[in-house]
Amino acid sequence: MDSTPILRAKQADVLMCLRDKTKDWSIGELAGKTGSTYVHVCNFIRECESKGIVESQKHGKDKMIKLTNKGELLASHIDSIYSLLNQSQEQAQTRTTA
Repeated sequence: MDSTPILRAKQADVLMCLRDKTKDWSIGELAGKTGSTYVHVCNFIRECESKGIVESQKHGKDKMIKLTNKGELLASHIDSIYSLLNQSQEQAQTRTTA
């Protein structure tokens, strides 16, 4: 098993973007939305494809990316972690202002 961490802030942001099903996501759009380079997102997507987290389909020149069921579950867990962290920050701020 590869012990290299797959997720950092920008990678997690890519997965959070992919949760938005109202939009078809290309690598370029993901890069722009997350403030990452095209190459960085492309490499991350390739790694995610190999782990079964995302799948891609070619649409003309563009490669459209979407989460798999496994990716949806992972993104849901990341969202829960973000929510817990935000709650902790809000509670800490409430204590310092009280």
